[in-house]
Amino acid sequence: MLSHTTLGTNDQVRAEQFYDALLPDFGGSKLMKTERGVFYAFGEGASKPALSKPFDGERATAGNGSMVAFSARAIEQVIALHAKALALGASCEGEPGPRYDGLYFGAYFRDPDGNKFAIFHRLRKPIA
Repeated sequence: MLSHTTLGTNDQVRAEQFYDALLPDFGGSKLMKTERGVFYAFGEGASKPALSKPFDGERATAGNGSMVAFSARAIEQVIALHAKALALGASCEGEPGPRYDGLYFGAYFRDPDGNKFAIFHRLRKPIA
């Protein structure tokens, strides 16, 4: 089982403000904060994402091909959370819409540090 995912940041204050505003909509809350990072939780047994300055002291960069995906309860939540992320300073990497032959409804964004995210809702029947 996955323990946690860590995303690098070069501006911990900005990243913390972004995720403090966004993650409650996914059921997340701040778990703890240290000098180097911030940890969030999504419930008992769930993985705990973290934001951290890189331990090697080098500049944080977004991984090419790396992505974190959130599960949404409905299409409307995908649309709302994508819009909220953009309003909080994220950049659009894919407008909300059907994906994978209509089996998913999803959207993509990059946080202010360039980390890529997806928000998906799995559909029972494909969208025509």
